[in-house]
Amino acid sequence: MARAKKAAIIAVANQKGGVAKTTSVASIGAAMAELGRRVLLVDLDPQASLTFSLGVDPDAVELSVNEVVLGQAEVADAILQMGGGIDLLPATIELAGSEAQLLTRPGREFVLQSVLEEVRGDYDVILLDCSPSLGVLTLSALTAATGLIIPMQAEMLSHRGVGQLLDTVKDVKKLLNKKLKTIGILPTMYDGRSNHAREVLDDLGTRYKLPVLSPPIPRTVRFAEAPAAGRSILDTAGSSKGAAAYREVTEAILAVI
Repeated sequence: MARAKKAAIIAVANQKGGVAKTTSVASIGAAMAELGRRVLLVDLDPQASLTFSLGVDPDAVELSVNEVVLGQAEVADAILQMGGGIDLLPATIELAGSEAQLLTRPGREFVLQSVLEEVRGDYDVILLDCSPSLGVLTLSALTAATGLIIPMQAEMLSHRGVGQLLDTVKDVKKLLNKKLKTIGILPTMYDGRSNHAREVLDDLGTRYKLPVLSPPIPRTVRFAEAPAAGRSILDTAGSSKGAAAYREVTEAILAVI
């Protein structure tokens, strides 16, 4: 049965790779499900890291987000039920080719918005794991989203990507999606013993004049172990500092969406 209130749609984006984007989507999704929310995770990366990390073999997926955005399949037919209140719209490597096909289509930025509208009433939150680029699919995600989270490794080199992304967000808000709200920057891979990491963290809020989600997500080997088990860190190491940080961040997110 569809819900009266439509889901919040949150894009998790940063065109710089290796900033724990996929880990953040899986972990925040799991934490939201723990709190009783019905969650849809959408994998928008041709590398299909989110799909793999949830224990699904991308090579064995018959219907994916690729067929859905190209109009070759219904979104409801492609969604996989992962259990525990989490569903997944998986990705495959074919998604890399769909960007090129979408480029020639009018209204391409709105393709994801119209697809998600069909199932938006079935969920409390939809999380979009964007690819590390500012291509058509990421633009489409920002156009569909009501909120944006920017994961950022707590090091100075990560700043460059965030500035470019925020320029794109400004254009999207002006031209495509006036309702898009930046929920905040999420510092990841944080080493509290490092002066450099602490300085970057102190600098973040003032530099971008955006909320900085707290606590920062600590660097831990537990994050690398979770995808191999096909589950999130909340399942594989639920009492770890990393899991605790994601739970706390998730409560902060739910308070503002």
